[in-house]
Amino acid sequence: MGVVALPRIVGLGRREADWRRSRWLAALDERTPAELLLGWQRVVLVSPHPDDETLACGGLLRAAGAMGLDVHLVSVTDGEACYPGNARWTPERLRAVRSSEVAHALAALGVRAQVHRLGLPDGDVDGHREALEATLRSMLRPGDLVLAPWEQDGHPDHDAVGHAAIAAVAGSDARLLRYPVWAWHWLQADARQAPFEAVRMPLPHATIARKQRAIACFASQLGLGVPGVASPVLPPHVVERFERPFEVYLT
Repeated sequence: MGVVALPRIVGLGRREADWRRSRWLAALDERTPAELLLGWQRVVLVSPHPDDETLACGGLLRAAGAMGLDVHLVSVTDGEACYPGNARWTPERLRAVRSSEVAHALAALGVRAQVHRLGLPDGDVDGHREALEATLRSMLRPGDLVLAPWEQDGHPDHDAVGHAAIAAVAGSDARLLRYPVWAWHWLQADARQAPFEAVRMPLPHATIARKQRAIACFASQLGLGVPGVASPVLPPHVVERFERPFEVYLT
């Protein structure tokens, strides 16, 4: 996650207790990791900021690695703008720390991935969307399963990455699955019907434990034992949304 600037993403947002009571979330069709991954040769996960890939897709990443698929992580930004004006957590320091946190998180998941750091500016991906589309298009191959944020996630960088992924995949032999991150903050848990076509992917207990360890690698975002961070990007009520026994993918 990076800088949040949209009116939808204010306050505490939806508590996970609300999502546990959500009828439409509970009613989503279920798919196993094998059902989502079978037939694909590579997984190309496009992540707006270092940690989005782990929060939203850590379970599917682990399953892909266990099935022997090549995993490519496209880290669009380095998440350098998450603490603007903080003298201790400068953009230069955050670029180094957050990329290291990703490496540790992937190791915690047991996933060997080729990481592609694009270095686009955190908070201004939309201003570089055409370049991102071209980069993604050049990377894709037939047989790729592409994971990218939902284009209506509610964060400007997430939305821009989502739209770029849609454009890049269009006309190719790759398949696109989208994942929500900030949407859990502002979507209506008590809505009468689901706001998108999606599936739930249950996670085995061992994978849940691995994912929790991977999320814990992002100390700079959690603010636990990290000096100079008074308001972390990932406070406990946000992390709780990603400790569920399932992940959600828009089809």
